Amino acid sequence: MKKIIESLNNDGVIKVYSIVLEVLRSRKIIRTNNFVGEIGEYKAIEFYNESPLLPNLKAVEVGTKFVDAINDNNERYSIKTTTTKGTGVFNKLNDKGSDLPQQKLFEYVIIVAFNKNLSLEAMYELDWDTFLSLKKWNVSKRTWYLNITKKLKHKAKILYAIDKAV
Repeated sequence: MKKIIESLNNDGVIKVYSIVLEVLRSRKIIRTNNFVGEIGEYKAIEFYNESPLLPNLKAVEVGTKFVDAINDNNERYSIKTTTTKGTGVFNKLNDKGSDLPQQKLFEYVIIVAFNKNLSLEAMYELDWDTFLSLKKWNVSKRTWYLNITKKLKHKAKILYAIDKAV
């Protein structure tokens, strides 16, 4: 299949990509154009729902603030997908140095780590308090993110790591 796609001109490759997006949407694997993030959310929800040791998750409506999925007890999950060592940002958290009490926006964060080819490398779960203890400030974006470090791996519930799954 790769050779067929490589033989296409640039417009042909773009058309194949749009067809793939259309098929992924029709199969409800993705819901928006945030391809990597959507694949991560899909993989996380699928992983939870296929594991008898984890709660079942369902995706929330597109556009729901801070939350990507909920479990049967209505606990909220923020799912972040990355192909690097850092996650996307967590918006609407208090600024660094704020004296205001932090509103709890979700109960858990799931980090889905892919390699550059979008093969699953690891999946981590953090509860709210652990998330707060590990979050890092992004000066340019004025918001918070997570780095996948040894400290995070030590504190997280490791759901999947290449040859290790819950």
